Amino acid sequence: MKFSVAWGSQGSKRRLAPRIMASMANIEQRTASQDPRISRVAEGIFAIDTEYVRPQQDASHLMVDGREAAFIDTGVNRSVPTLLAAVAAQGLAPEDVRYILLTHVHLDHAGGASQLVRRLPRAKVLVHPRGAAHLTDPSKLIAGTRAVYGDATYERMYGEILPIPAARVECVQDGETRELGARRLEFLHTPGHALHHVCIADRAAGLAFTGDIFGVSYRELDNANGPFVMPTTTPTQFDPQQMHASVDRVLALRPTQVFLTHYSRVEQVSRLGADLHADIDLYVDIARAHAAAGDRERAIAADIWSELGARLRRHGHDPDDAAVRELLDADVRLNAAGLVAWLSRQAA
Repeated sequence: MKFSVAWGSQGSKRRLAPRIMASMANIEQRTASQDPRISRVAEGIFAIDTEYVRPQQDASHLMVDGREAAFIDTGVNRSVPTLLAAVAAQGLAPEDVRYILLTHVHLDHAGGASQLVRRLPRAKVLVHPRGAAHLTDPSKLIAGTRAVYGDATYERMYGEILPIPAARVECVQDGETRELGARRLEFLHTPGHALHHVCIADRAAGLAFTGDIFGVSYRELDNANGPFVMPTTTPTQFDPQQMHASVDRVLALRPTQVFLTHYSRVEQVSRLGADLHADIDLYVDIARAHAAAGDRERAIAADIWSELGARLRRHGHDPDDAAVRELLDADVRLNAAGLVAWLSRQAA
């Protein structure tokens, strides 16, 4: 989850708001002169840079098979023109999009769904049963997000989020399958990041779309050692046991590649899964060590940075590089806030 709903500490998210506003202003200046950021990342799969906060931070994926298409996650409202341009670039019409598949309803993943579905006359929105009510009545998501960011930042980041007609929303059960062209897509309930999280697997193609449950991996950190991944433990539904189980469920698919919302295609899936398991345990140990601290969030974030720095060095990066710290700072802060929320639930 990246800056999505009012599920973090208000202090941590308010500290991020000025940085978000500045980043989005830069993006708006670029989009006036640049083509949409659409790239083919696998056979019939296109990553679309939603430019949610910064370039290559948040991806929607377009899957095309024959004359049928589906989106996996949507970005936010301002992403919709780029998503539609991706459809047109493949010689397809809006009527050819059958599905909008949501890994979960956090606003960086689903904030554009209500506007997008109005432009795709045949598309059904498929979502976990726990997430459906937030699509047909988004008032709680809207109120919570406005409370954290304030009205001006909310309007700039998300715009108008409308209810999606119930007839356009379908709930997917664990293990349910749908066909897209010749593909069979399987939906797996994968809690740990959010109780309403799903992954979408194409077993025949050896791939899966993992939303946030298989961590975040930014392409700026790719090098000769491969991709770098870290878990996302953001508030408020992080659960380490569930996250471990969900990571194992992804690994059990034996995919050759997975597609993350943050950001797109990665290989070396087994290694990344092992890294995620190790970090989940490490983060829990860090959180427990600071359970009685006066400022738990700050203390946890400092220790995450310390451990993250060691991992970055082993991977071949300088953790003191300003660009690296800027790239990961928001994730560290939100992960710390999520661990504080988890500690509070444990103590309740």
